[in-house]
Amino acid sequence: MTAPTLFTTTPAAGLPTTRPAAVTPLVIALDVAIGTTGVAGTGWTDHVHANAATLHGRFQQQLDGIVSFIRHADHVVMEGAAFSRSHLQGMDQLSAMRWMVRHELWRRGIPYAIVPPDNRTIYATGKARWKDTETGKKYTPTQVKGMVRDAVRDRYGVDCTGRWRYDEADAYVLLAMAYDHLGKPLAEVPPSHSRAVAGCDWSEFTRAVAR
Repeated sequence: MTAPTLFTTTPAAGLPTTRPAAVTPLVIALDVAIGTTGVAGTGWTDHVHANAATLHGRFQQQLDGIVSFIRHADHVVMEGAAFSRSHLQGMDQLSAMRWMVRHELWRRGIPYAIVPPDNRTIYATGKARWKDTETGKKYTPTQVKGMVRDAVRDRYGVDCTGRWRYDEADAYVLLAMAYDHLGKPLAEVPPSHSRAVAGCDWSEFTRAVAR
């Protein structure tokens, strides 16, 4: 009897078992979710998709999949909560998922940083909110995510495709922000974009995680 799949990732990408010499330190970025978590490292993106029937099952699938990517990391950068949203039950569950990942990172002694969603969008596109210049109509969240995805393709040469392209693109922007903070930017970005880095708490990147 075949064992059930604990998590799924795109087959062409993934974290190598040995650290590439050109990437120092090794940073992994996570756009954590209960359903599909976007993952990124230098030059690649991937995802962890959880499809268990129960919430606890999906929690475990996500943790198992995420650990397979972060186990060799020097640093991890994660997207934080969007506090303006009011979907309370879903936000409570997602917050639990994020804190389980944080605890796993703490347990492994891997320093991590949290990036607010608006900062991620600003770093990618220059602004957190966009609207049509002719009609004045605000862009939908999906339209803005499309802009972020396009920015990742155009600026870094990483083309996120497929159903989970927006999750993977979000993760890549987080990765770029982390390397920018570490003084190793993956590409030049204008001040209108790079200002987003200063609005994040990177303190754990520069001190040991307290156990």
